[in-house]
Amino acid sequence: MSGLLGSAVPAPEKRARFRKALESGRLQRFPGAFSPLVAKLVAELRFDGVYVSGAVLAADLGLPDIGLTTLTEVGARGGQIAAVTDLPTFIDADTGFGEPMSAARTVTVLEDAGLAG
Repeated sequence: MSGLLGSAVPAPEKRARFRKALESGRLQRFPGAFSPLVAKLVAELRFDGVYVSGAVLAADLGLPDIGLTTLTEVGARGGQIAAVTDLPTFIDADTGFGEPMSAARTVTVLEDAGLAG
């Protein structure tokens, strides 16, 4: 159960739960959430996790889905969404925001923001 001001579950534990759920072979239900409020509703309806779409994040910023969002924008909104629920949050990082080293940095930034995958 989420705490008063956010998740009561640390991000590493959310990631471990996510990996374990994937290994189970059971279908995982991760509806999309474009805001922290929607993520809370997803948790209340007892889904397995939360999905954050890159296209929806771009649309929320008034941008077309053609790679114009930045790692900073995606990490910030994804972190806000992940922070309000005990469920693992899976985010679309598009192409990783650059070359292989940038993609590696993307993983670190998104994990630091509390995202599970």
